[in-house]
Amino acid sequence: MKYLACLVLMVGAMAVGPQAQEAPVVDPVHRALDAVLDTYVRDGLVYYRALRQERGRFDRYVSSLAGVDVDGWDARRKLAFWINAYNAFVLRTVIDHYPIRGRSPQYPVGSIRQVPGAFEKNVFRAAGRAVTLDQIEKDIIVPLGDARALLALGRGAVGGARLRSEAYDADRLEEQLATAVRETVDRREIVFVDAASGVLSVSPLFSWREQAFVQAFAGRADGAFASRSPLERAVLRLIAPNLVRSEKAFLEANTFKMAFHEFDWTLNDLTGR
Repeated sequence: MKYLACLVLMVGAMAVGPQAQEAPVVDPVHRALDAVLDTYVRDGLVYYRALRQERGRFDRYVSSLAGVDVDGWDARRKLAFWINAYNAFVLRTVIDHYPIRGRSPQYPVGSIRQVPGAFEKNVFRAAGRAVTLDQIEKDIIVPLGDARALLALGRGAVGGARLRSEAYDADRLEEQLATAVRETVDRREIVFVDAASGVLSVSPLFSWREQAFVQAFAGRADGAFASRSPLERAVLRLIAPNLVRSEKAFLEANTFKMAFHEFDWTLNDLTGR
């Protein structure tokens, strides 16, 4: 009986061991954020009400970003840091004003855009710098050279990237950004192939950051899409690997029109949904 019990324990350990070893390791700088996202984010939506009520750990993480020294870090770790910082500062902006009750007719009542200066004026501190959300995106993330990172920024909106339930990490950044691109194609808020109307409808995000996407994906003006604009070629090359066969066939016929649909600034709030 003792032998049998030992054998059962050994088999159990062998079954559990590899899974335990596969658990992702998170950069110590972002462990607190990783735990917060795992707790309060589901399918890209956020329990803002709960996060606001239990914000102590999150606020300590946001405060800690000011003293992080990124000098000497490689590009991947810097990029992961700034994506996480951006998404954390968006969460901070929302919970500081939650529930948002704005009056601007341009945006939904509860939108982050109802917070004055949310992206352009509100200043945060990270890596020894005072920065706005727009400055992080345009002056830090874009120059790091991976346009896919723009598809990882949640923006506090349904029309933004699908916020992950985990922090971005340098060691898994390639996998995480590839997933962000796949999810972009799967979400009609970002990309919608409307074959019935002959339209490839895409988020205005691509036009907001046209230069970054063109530089990363447009390539030479040759092949079937040579007559298309650089931005159209960039979008097509970005989304092509993740399209289904019918969508690829429709676009390869090259008779479609590319149009920008309206960005959905509805707050990505899970409360009440």
